[in-house]
Order: sequence, then C-alpha cells, then structure tokens
Amino acid sequence: MTHENLNRYLRSRRREIEAALDRWLSPGTGRPVSLVRAMRYAVLGGGKRLRPVLTLAAAEAVGGARARMRALPAGCAIEMIHAYSLAHDDLPAMDDDEVRRGKPSLHAKFGEATAILTGDALLTDAFAVAARTGRGIEPARTVRILSEIARAAGSAGMVAGQVRDLESEGRARPGRRVVETIHRQKTGALLRASVRVGAISVGAEAAELRRLSAYGDAFGLAFQIADDILDEVGDAALLGRPGGGDRAASKATYPAVWGIDRARAEVRRLAAVGRRSIQSFGRRGVVLGSLFEHVVDRAS
Repeated sequence: MTHENLNRYLRSRRREIEAALDRWLSPGTGRPVSLVRAMRYAVLGGGKRLRPVLTLAAAEAVGGARARMRALPAGCAIEMIHAYSLAHDDLPAMDDDEVRRGKPSLHAKFGEATAILTGDALLTDAFAVAARTGRGIEPARTVRILSEIARAAGSAGMVAGQVRDLESEGRARPGRRVVETIHRQKTGALLRASVRVGAISVGAEAAELRRLSAYGDAFGLAFQIADDILDEVGDAALLGRPGGGDRAASKATYPAVWGIDRARAEVRRLAAVGRRSIQSFGRRGVVLGSLFEHVVDRAS
C-alpha cells in the first residue's frame, strides 16, 4: 500500500471513528455539562485514533471491509480507555505533564479533580460502549470482547505497566527484561487487545486469532520503542509534547538500555515478525502491514 493510499484509508476510518465517538460522548440525561465538556476534550481533542484503526483493520483482515462496522463499538471503547489513561498519566502525581497533543493536558485545562473524574467516567462508560457490540453478535462473543478489554486495561495490563514504570524511575539502569515487561503491559497490552477484539468481533477462527495476536504483540512493543526513540531525539512535533522527558525522569526505555541504533534495529526486527504473522491474510492484511511500516518510519 502506498503512503498516499494509507493516508486515504486512515482519513476515511478516522471519520467513521470520530463520528461514533461524537455520538457516544454527546450530552445525555444525568450527565453534567462540565463533565461532558471535559470528556469530549480528552477524547475528541486530537489523536491518531491508532487503536480503533487497528481494531477495524483487524476486522477487515478476517471478514472483509464491510465487516468492520461490527468492530466499531469495541474500537471506540478502547480509544476512550486510552484517553482516560493519558488524562491520569499527565496528573501531577504521575508524569506531571502540562501539554498533551500540542494542547494543555486535561488537568491543566479543567483542574485535577475534574481530570480524575473524567478519566473515571471514560473508563466506566467505555464498557457500556463496548457492550453495544452485542447487537447482531451472540452474547458469548460480546463477553469475550469485554474480557479482552478489561484484561488489557487492568491490573495485569496497562495499569500494571504504569506501576512498574513509576517504580523504575530514578533507579539503576534496568535490564532489557524489565523494560520489555513495562512496554508490553503499559502500551502493548491495549494495542494487542485492539487487534484481537477486531478479529473476535467478526468471528475469527482460532488460527486467525493466533496470527493476529502475534502481530499485535510485535506491534505493541515496536510502537512503544519507537515512542522512546522519538522522546530521546526530542521530536516534539511527532510526540505532541516536549521531548526528553523520559531521560529527565530516568525512565526505563530501550534507548536507555540499548542506545538509539540498537533500539531502531529492534523495531525493524519486530516489524519482520509482524509481517510474517499476517502473510496468510493476503490483500486483506495489507493495511496492517502498512501500519507497521509507519511505526518503522517513525523510529527511523
């Protein structure tokens, strides 16, 4: 897929995703206006929509282009969870970041209390959105989707990675295993789940799900390594925030352990793993392959 075609695909899918998010984040009975405003700022105020795009692309790899709409609620739910995690990560008690996506972070804009409550609301409401996947899908599959998302976001996934990340700050240089564990949990778990729930939503067979899981594993780790590299080289335009924060906080990152060149080589190795895992999908897997190439370009 050419760069132009990938960008056209991404624009189309983002429009679908953002239209759905706009509907699910509209004011409703019992919702304080101030809370809805903050939720919309957190979710709709920018972002690449990578996680729901992965969800739709995985659904297309299994069931074709028309199948993706069955995966849309689950993808949007994951995006809401991602937005909640960023809002909480930026808090003074965590990373203490004042800028997110080139704009004031949620707590800088609305205050700490509202940022905490907005994150709580997004996390909780995300499961109500994901449950909408049940329309036209048997209940057992909906339960699988909810379980996948909960595991990826919870105490053995994203939250666990954040705890390990905080515990590693300021300590002696960690080993590769520690850094990899942090990355696979803090960032990789939700990206892997994005791929898996897209496949599950459209009834992937066990072999298809194994191959897409391998892709998601490789993609999630590579994406965070690329992010580490961007932070190290200080590319604020791509990060949406000032670079160098990881080094200043003595965070456990691949560049800190291996250096930039070896970290880049690891991204390329993971991309090869990802490509092999989706070869059997043929043309239906082209978008997933192109998304991984984008990660490689990001790290270069």
